[in-house]
Amino acid sequence: MATEVQSGDLNGGNASRLEVSIDGLTLSPDSEGEADQADALGPHSCEHSTADPSDTSSRDDGELDAENSVERIWGFPLVELYGLALRFFKEKDGKAFHPTYEEKLRLVALQKQVSQGPYNPDTSPEVGFFDVLGNDRRREWAALGNIGKEESMVEFVKLLNKCCTLFAPFVASHKIEKEEQERKRIEEEEQRRREEEERERLMQEEERRRREEEERLRREEEQRRQAEEERLRVEQQKQQIMAALNAQTAVQFQQYAAQQYPDSPEQQLILIRQLQEQHYQQYMQQLYQVQLAQQQAALQKQQEDAIVLSKLEASETSAFSLGEDAPTVNGQAESSVDSIDREAELEPAEEVTENGPTADSPPVIAAPSMWTRPQIKDFKEKIRQDVDSVITVGRGEVVTVRVPTHEEGSYLFWEFATDHYDIGFGVFFEWTDSTNASVSVHVSESSDEDEDEE
Repeated sequence: MATEVQSGDLNGGNASRLEVSIDGLTLSPDSEGEADQADALGPHSCEHSTADPSDTSSRDDGELDAENSVERIWGFPLVELYGLALRFFKEKDGKAFHPTYEEKLRLVALQKQVSQGPYNPDTSPEVGFFDVLGNDRRREWAALGNIGKEESMVEFVKLLNKCCTLFAPFVASHKIEKEEQERKRIEEEEQRRREEEERERLMQEEERRRREEEERLRREEEQRRQAEEERLRVEQQKQQIMAALNAQTAVQFQQYAAQQYPDSPEQQLILIRQLQEQHYQQYMQQLYQVQLAQQQAALQKQQEDAIVLSKLEASETSAFSLGEDAPTVNGQAESSVDSIDREAELEPAEEVTENGPTADSPPVIAAPSMWTRPQIKDFKEKIRQDVDSVITVGRGEVVTVRVPTHEEGSYLFWEFATDHYDIGFGVFFEWTDSTNASVSVHVSESSDEDEDEE
């Protein structure tokens, strides 16, 4: 048996292989080492941070904590940086760079120190005597002693960066890629946030418009309902008023329509409806005028009361100031104040006496309206048929016809005509307590002579 060890210059760039020859059999440790190394390599994941890498040879590891220093220099957390270094070593060994045998032993030993901890001969498998590579690796691993996991990672990164100048650009490219991914992630999150806010805003705007539309429709429906109720109320009130008015004028309107269109019942109905509508409109107009007059009277009374009250207050103020300025002598000042009060109290009483009691005063009468019948000749012929409707007035006579009115009536229709247009007509209203409900005719001489004598 013979042993031959062949190796090149370890410091040379090409001396990276160790061959052992035993009885003509050559063993190369590269395949076994690569397999062992491949078993030890594995992916690592860690967080991302930003910093520009710099030359680590000028750093003093004792000044700062190793992990923080590496993260500040390389821009990656130590665990993530070690994972990148391990992947680079696995993928690029023998391709992009060629470490020396000693550097490779050191890198593998540091990797074992990280993954398995310090060397323990009790738990480590036995290595054969002729396993030169295995013995070298074990010796290198044992030489690391009890250094920690983080320190082993730092040493691995430093050694890899020292023996391969492509490692720093590799890390920088990954850093740029990570930063780009982080930037895209932030932009995507911001875009999603803006889109979500826009969707939320659109939903709120749509909800607001929907509520406004519902409120508008509700108000319109309420207005239509109120308008319909008001229309029905007015129509019902109109029907009630017209029914009451028609009950009072049914006979007169029927007779008048029969006189106008004796041979046409349809025309009679049309005329009656027209008269009834005119009667209703005149009644409502008179009612409005009465209400307006009552409101004006109430307003005028309030103004008069306010004037009286202001005069009374002014009188009391002047009397009070007079009493303060001049002392009372024999009660004269006091009596003057009493006289002013009595005068103020008498003023409303005098007004009531002059105008009559308020409760017994006649109601407000609307202005009369007059019209001329175009067919006056037909009217005269119709009147002559009713003997009681014709009165002959002699020269110098005054005929007074008293006609009772209905207690609830509000209109008086009076039609008259004369043959030669030589009779004057007038309408007067009397308010009496008489209960006589019959029509009376009184003929008297003219009062012109009496008026002349007076």
